[in-house]
Amino acid sequence: MAKKVTSRPGIFGTMNHYDEKGRKIGESHPNSWGDMNHYDSSGAKVGESHENFWGGTTHRDAHGNKTGESNENFWGGTTHYDTRGNKVGESYEGFLGGVKTNFADNSPNIYHA
Repeated sequence: MAKKVTSRPGIFGTMNHYDEKGRKIGESHPNSWGDMNHYDSSGAKVGESHENFWGGTTHRDAHGNKTGESNENFWGGTTHYDTRGNKVGESYEGFLGGVKTNFADNSPNIYHA
């Protein structure tokens, strides 16, 4: 079974992340460099994302270790990959706004903006 995450815009450029039951599991905040910092539901920083040279997004954990990358796909969504290049999820805009993401059960703990 896949992990489903819904991300909805908050205020001041933030994104709020919810699980399939509607429970808030984290949020992402833009930083002064144009990257996103990611926090869990208790407010602890779990990682960050930044644009990479090739136009995609690189994800790192709270210690700076790369956890994966995300790139736009042909269908207008975003495909997420782990550090080995294996596909671990996809994101698409939701019907009522926000972004819907399906992650494989073995996917790294990454959020997206």
